[in-house]
Amino acid sequence: MGPLRHWLLALQFFTRVPVTGRLAAWVGYSPAMLRASAAHFPGIGVLVGLLAAGVAAGLLALLPRGPFAPLVAAVLSTIATVLFTGALHEDGLADVADGLGGAFERQRALEIMKDSRIGSYGALAVALALAAKVSLLALLGSVDVRVLCAGLVLAHVLSRAWPLLLIRWLPYVGDEGGSKSKPMADAIGTATLVAAFAWVALAGAAVAALQGPAFLIAPVLGSALALVWMARLFARRLQGFTGDCLGAAQQACEIACYLGMALAA
Repeated sequence: MGPLRHWLLALQFFTRVPVTGRLAAWVGYSPAMLRASAAHFPGIGVLVGLLAAGVAAGLLALLPRGPFAPLVAAVLSTIATVLFTGALHEDGLADVADGLGGAFERQRALEIMKDSRIGSYGALAVALALAAKVSLLALLGSVDVRVLCAGLVLAHVLSRAWPLLLIRWLPYVGDEGGSKSKPMADAIGTATLVAAFAWVALAGAAVAALQGPAFLIAPVLGSALALVWMARLFARRLQGFTGDCLGAAQQACEIACYLGMALAA
């Protein structure tokens, strides 16, 4: 039952789904368990992607046909994912943008990233990220509802797998005592990565069955390039990563995945 407990811990950590009472007691918690749950972060992306796809497909079926129907579906499906996850990754993007945009000195940037208040760089980054997501999803929806749904599932799974490589590649430079993500930063083993990318393979196989294997090339390559760019940025500016960096990387990879799909559609 270990994998199920780890998956439920990841669900509790990365969504607003309540894991309480006897279920929470059965799941338990320890830093080692949180590290093990990293293997199932892409599995949480399956849930998020299916939720977004269900909302988008349902709206496109119910709304009157017209040029704005895909836009409405894109906006409301994005709202659904934000509510489901508690905007956890968007918050990380805002903190990273404020830190890197507000200071050139490494230590000062890290201090700004710890501040819970959002600044102009953070607000602008989140606004532009949401605009990029909504516009790309609306474009995919205008092509075919199946393309939109496949893209949502693949992007949410893939964008939660790639940032695990940051933990493998870079040292942790966040707050050692106050960060909830610190246990995950201690070690990411090969077995964890294999399990995480097994979720990606599952989602990729489903998308390939719907759209063909060639459809996967551009989104996978685009999101991988986004990860490499983010890794180089964090290594140069921070000499490592924080929990906020993982959230920012997820957002960048998700947007790059949608862009790759739009180019391939």
